[in-house]
Amino acid sequence: MSFFDYFKSKKKSTASVAKERLQIIVAHERGMRDQPDYLPQLQQELIAVIRKYVQIDDDMVQVELDRNEDCSVLELNVTLPEHQP
Repeated sequence: MSFFDYFKSKKKSTASVAKERLQIIVAHERGMRDQPDYLPQLQQELIAVIRKYVQIDDDMVQVELDRNEDCSVLELNVTLPEHQP
């Protein structure tokens, strides 16, 4: 292997790309399995309240629940638009 071979882009096979995507989906689904059933509904209700004041898309709000031994933390991340129309 020469020095220049290191910098050449290597094309991945479609099977390899599909495998990586499937691994991401499976990891996401495993993470969702430990979340309570009310979390998706809570996210939709939070989006509805935020929309009263700011126009946002559904994907601009992320709700996560982190659990430790002592407590659970509900994390809400909202990406607000730069300016209002």
